[in-house]
Amino acid sequence: MNTIIELSYILAAALFILGLKYMSSPASARKGNLMAAVAMFIAIVVTLLDRQIISYTWIIVGIILGSIIGATSARMVKMTAMPQMVGIFNGFGGGASALVAIAEFFKLSQNSNLPMDSSITIILGVIIGGVTFTGSFIAFGKLEGFISGSPVTFPLQNVVSALILIVMLVLSVYIIGWEANWLFFYIIIGLSLLYGVLFVIPIGGADMPVVISLLNSFSGLAACAAGFVVKNDILIIAGSLVGAAGLILTQIMCKAMNRSLANVLFSAFGTGDMAAGGTTAAGDKSVHSIDNEEAAMVMGYAQSAIIVPGYGMAAAQAQHAVRELTELLQGRGVDVKFAIHPVAGRMPGHMNVLLAEANVPYNLLYDMDDINPEFAHTDVVLVIGANDVINPAARNDTTSPIYGMPILDVDKARNVIIVKRSLNPGFAGIDNELFYNPKTLMYFGSAKEKIQELVSEVKKL
Repeated sequence: MNTIIELSYILAAALFILGLKYMSSPASARKGNLMAAVAMFIAIVVTLLDRQIISYTWIIVGIILGSIIGATSARMVKMTAMPQMVGIFNGFGGGASALVAIAEFFKLSQNSNLPMDSSITIILGVIIGGVTFTGSFIAFGKLEGFISGSPVTFPLQNVVSALILIVMLVLSVYIIGWEANWLFFYIIIGLSLLYGVLFVIPIGGADMPVVISLLNSFSGLAACAAGFVVKNDILIIAGSLVGAAGLILTQIMCKAMNRSLANVLFSAFGTGDMAAGGTTAAGDKSVHSIDNEEAAMVMGYAQSAIIVPGYGMAAAQAQHAVRELTELLQGRGVDVKFAIHPVAGRMPGHMNVLLAEANVPYNLLYDMDDINPEFAHTDVVLVIGANDVINPAARNDTTSPIYGMPILDVDKARNVIIVKRSLNPGFAGIDNELFYNPKTLMYFGSAKEKIQELVSEVKKL
């Protein structure tokens, strides 16, 4: 039986790894997700059979309720709200790991002091899990809009956060080295939950993709710690994979913005809120706006076009209209491609998910490094709700807060059409000089409405 259990865990671990591998491409992501789900099913079944469980009643109740809630949520959530759902999942994962560590602390500390190895993993599980739990729900609130997306700061905030970390460290050392003190343990739980809030609220909306990736890594580390607590190999492996994958993705996001992780966490960068505003020019700068007929003429008679999706497309749920426009242009002989910036939207891969949901062919989607050389040879670029990721200030203005951030070279195309509600800045809170470029045509309005109107006009050509 032990051999069968170990082989089953090895199979589950292999499927987890293969699942991650397949998720590296949109074309194979569904297969990877299915593999990971099968691996988790195997791990759960084998664990339930291996742990000499006295009663399965509440376990079965929990599985049924969790399955219903999970399946219903996955079916009902809009693709535009996927970042919020990922944030909640991260929080639940961290919270579950913290609860496992808390339960094990109460179990082991009844009769004697905790063994050092158990106390270390329990403390790590509580701290990392608690921070992930509250931090993820603050991130959810920022993305959903009931918490300001702007950085929330107060005097001596970093000092307060540092003091909380020091107190948790001191109390943890006491519990590990001397006595399993329940009061100190309760304080550590409370401080970890408080620190999760303080960790995320000073981070602006522009950096939410990085925060989500980092919290995803934290949830994996918390699960790994829980695996050590209950001595379960597959939980350790799965947690390590999630922790490593989340950290790698965090580094990729930071590189895509040309910023360090410390700068993301402590610089309070970006407003996070895109307030409504007019279409007037900023100062003495002017813009050239166009109507539906002009936009259709430029797009319909082009030989090549690149579409750049941004969060505005997601917010307006315009992905299906974009797919219809793509098919219409291809029917007219236009070579259409999509340029995907690594941090477009509110989570890594947000644009890929939305376009896949609208059945846009995967082979039309190009990463930034692959598509950038194409802009100089492209007749027209259609930007839909993107802002900071196309701002030439990242290349030209050494005083700009986004200077050095890799961007899509949209300004090198022959013509640029930008679909946007107004001239207001994006999450970074800075003006976009591309709006005032002579070759730029501003197409003001809601992304979904304007693309639908553009489709109607192209059909008339």
